[in-house]
Amino acid sequence: MSDSPGPERTHPAPSPTASGPGRVLVAIYAIFAVGATSRAAVQIATRFGEAPVPYLLSAFAAVVYVLATVALARGGAAWWRVAVVACAFELVGVLTVGAVSLLLPGVFPDATVWSNFGMGYLFIPLVLPGLGLLWLRRTAPGPRARTPH
Repeated sequence: MSDSPGPERTHPAPSPTASGPGRVLVAIYAIFAVGATSRAAVQIATRFGEAPVPYLLSAFAAVVYVLATVALARGGAAWWRVAVVACAFELVGVLTVGAVSLLLPGVFPDATVWSNFGMGYLFIPLVLPGLGLLWLRRTAPGPRARTPH
């Protein structure tokens, strides 16, 4: 008779990007995904005519946050690459929108998540993609031969 109560169950190993400090990163991205999606949905549904460019950018930022959240939470080399692209795109987006919103404020009659480099969100949108890219570098899949320089 076996000591085992039933068939052995195996649980998939957590994604390296979603373990340790990566869990906090995934949680923050998830919060921003929900927040940006909610904000964009309300803005587009109620006031789209007032500021279509910022509201569409808010919706686009929401898509980027959702994609980054899913990619960071999933395992495998393909999802890792998706996460890198999402974080890099987010960084370019927040830098571009941040600069344009400061230099040409008339283009942004209402704020987006990325306006003024994320000032309305305590600059987290500016810092988050950098942290994401650093974490992704650390959790890169495949062999990582290190050579001293």
